[in-house]
Amino acid sequence: MTALYPDSDLYGFAELLADAERAKIEALRRLLDAELRPVLAESWERAESPVHLLGPLRDLRLVDDPAVLDADGRARELYSGFRVFEFSRVDIGVCMLYHGQVAMFRELVRRGGSPEQAEVWDSAILSFEMTGAFGLTEPDHGSDIARGLETAARREGDHWIIDGRKRWVGNAAHSEYVAVFARDVADGEVKAFLVRTDAPGCSLTTIERKVALRLVTNSDIRLAGVRVPETHRLQRVSSFADVARLFQPLRADVAWIGAGAQAGAYEAALRYALDRRQFGRPIAGFQLVQEKLVRMLGNVTASLAMAVRLAQRRQDGVSREEDSALAKVWIADRLRETVALAREIVGGNGLVADSDVARFFADAEAVYTYEGTREINTLLVGRAVTGMSAFVR
Repeated sequence: MTALYPDSDLYGFAELLADAERAKIEALRRLLDAELRPVLAESWERAESPVHLLGPLRDLRLVDDPAVLDADGRARELYSGFRVFEFSRVDIGVCMLYHGQVAMFRELVRRGGSPEQAEVWDSAILSFEMTGAFGLTEPDHGSDIARGLETAARREGDHWIIDGRKRWVGNAAHSEYVAVFARDVADGEVKAFLVRTDAPGCSLTTIERKVALRLVTNSDIRLAGVRVPETHRLQRVSSFADVARLFQPLRADVAWIGAGAQAGAYEAALRYALDRRQFGRPIAGFQLVQEKLVRMLGNVTASLAMAVRLAQRRQDGVSREEDSALAKVWIADRLRETVALAREIVGGNGLVADSDVARFFADAEAVYTYEGTREINTLLVGRAVTGMSAFVR
């Protein structure tokens, strides 16, 4: 059996996948190679999200095929991770387009909704009949959102009235719902609501002139007296501690995104180095280029090792905040270094969108920031290892 990632998985971590899991990854690769890669540079230049892929991706049944599910009806953490890895080694933006629906939004409903809500909505989410996005960050609040959440919700009978603003909401422009986190004016606690994007009082504005994740449509959202029925309040979100619980698995996904993007940048740089000739020979034969390639491969290998071990621990029921936070911090650092080395190898050609390297170089900055900045995740790990919180002094 040939290696799944012969260039970038030096230690063969993907060999831990079962045959059915591997088959799904290979089917995903064929689809992305045929339908996405030919239009990547043009789509990135125009900042167009490839929503036309959602139907074919849905039909692959990457997350709900019984062949890749355990007895409890869930996919293995390792398979879920390599699925993210495969998307991200092609493009981080299309990874977010797909996983924003089947991972982020779906898991929010499954873990934050009541059992009855999850049962009613889960199949519709998987079939993309019910589409959704996250709405937590606000224009004036990012890392301090726990204390600074300004979006407010007040109850009137069987409905809630929501006022506020949200920013950086990915995929909202293509979604029927946005999961809006708002503070209940009655008790001051944070709650989550599924707000229709076409509801009266809800307006979306696309964030333009982005230099990263151009395949993701991010929106500014204004909520002015938006009415949401109590039936669309997620019943198991009643405090910011619940929000933190829901977001913890997302940092584990970011570890796989970072590892996958590094693999994509490394593979692109390696291809270029083998093809590009200077002074009468391929630049891959020069010592300085080989040194950069080896450093990049080391980063990919170490990041994959951390992501794989994190997945194994989560599969075993070990899910600590500091585990995913450390992975996010460390792998995001390595990602920044790896894409910079790739850009050095490709030289001036690494500055144009025709080069895969240029996309990874730009998109790495977004990964470095989202799901908690480096500093916030560092403080989470620091609190765990010292027993002392340095968040507020």
